[in-house]
Amino acid sequence: MNPYKSLNMKPILLLSIFIAAIISCKSNKSVDNRPNIIFIMVDDMGYADLSSYGRTDYQTPILDAFIDEGVKFTQAYSAAAVCTPSRVGLMTGRYPARNKIGLHEPLRGEVDGIVGLSPEIPTLSSMIKKSGYETALFGKWHLGMAPEFLPDKHGFDQFFGIIAGGADYIDHESWFIKKPILYENDRPIEKSGYLTDLITDYTIDFINRKHHQPFFISLQYTALHWPWQLPGDDPHPDGVNPMTGGTPEIFAGMVKNLDYNIGRVLEALEDTGLKASTLVIFTSDQGGAEFSDMGPLKGGKSSLWEGGIRVPAAVRWPGIIQPYTTSEQVVINMDWTVTMLEVAQANTLENIAFDGISLLSHFKDNSSITPRKLYWRTSNWELQDAYRSDNWKYLKNDEGEFLFDLENDIGETTNLKDINTEKFDQLKREFQELDGQMLDRLILNE
Repeated sequence: MNPYKSLNMKPILLLSIFIAAIISCKSNKSVDNRPNIIFIMVDDMGYADLSSYGRTDYQTPILDAFIDEGVKFTQAYSAAAVCTPSRVGLMTGRYPARNKIGLHEPLRGEVDGIVGLSPEIPTLSSMIKKSGYETALFGKWHLGMAPEFLPDKHGFDQFFGIIAGGADYIDHESWFIKKPILYENDRPIEKSGYLTDLITDYTIDFINRKHHQPFFISLQYTALHWPWQLPGDDPHPDGVNPMTGGTPEIFAGMVKNLDYNIGRVLEALEDTGLKASTLVIFTSDQGGAEFSDMGPLKGGKSSLWEGGIRVPAAVRWPGIIQPYTTSEQVVINMDWTVTMLEVAQANTLENIAFDGISLLSHFKDNSSITPRKLYWRTSNWELQDAYRSDNWKYLKNDEGEFLFDLENDIGETTNLKDINTEKFDQLKREFQELDGQMLDRLILNE
């Protein structure tokens, strides 16, 4: 006799299903043991625009606390001094000047319709998508406005944000492009609200979903890019230059709003139980513009002085990265690319020669420092060359040619070109050799 025949199994089965459903609903954790990845890139943040990096006239408590939970980088760089090429470096893992779109510094309204990041180029998002991640981009795209260049063609499952370089924070319109630039996926959309808040709303909605796979979010805030606007302001007046009208007080309010919104994203990770299983990277696309504080650094956005390319950056990964850590490792956009691909265990094509390195071993052992050689140039409006080798930097711009010892002269005040001619010649030669591998310059001011 089967002893189980006398039992009514239906109530037991229903109870088991009910309990399993409760357990499932209480957690958004994916069944995959790879971490979720959130890459936060803000726009035009100066090296010292966070209080943890030296700003004193306002406080950024959320980002300061986030930085304390992981590693703070003091020598992080953007791939370029302006928006589009910096994003090209991130998306491709290669120097911007290796790709046609990276020659545009940045993409402008009149050419955005015909130039963009080709879907034929393997990108961070497309490779992570193929590895089994859910993918989303919220915020700024600025890598081509034509349908064939939009984020969905690069492996993003969801997109909300602007497809151009900047937008009014209130009405979400462009001053230079006479068509809608606020999109949801591949369609224009109209929304009410302050743009930074809306970008965060979409991000939180995505995090709060039930996920059966790990996810990758590219969170590309438009703040702190002009125009200088706060929640509740009127749209910027028509016919008035959007780069005008700001004040230090308005700028401080924009930073604090950004700090608050990033806090909302981090809180969503806490609320869904995903904090421990999520790698979060924070940085800026280039140095700051008006009202920004570059601290001891010279120059700002669009220049290859340190203030134009050295940016704040921090990484939090509970259980992997020790809190309250400061790193002197020199890093650049393409390193974030290679690192995220390794974390995602993405299969990359063997013929892709990345210009970045993985920082995974450095996350685990902060004492391990890899010497770096980094390259930059600008061409559209001003010819500038820059090359960093270890702590030495070669720079050429309208003011002349320079050699700086960044270890002892972070402010680039003492030109050692005529004192250490051997080192100057070495760095200039190495720059020229690497520059010879790039596409020809695109010069627009002739």
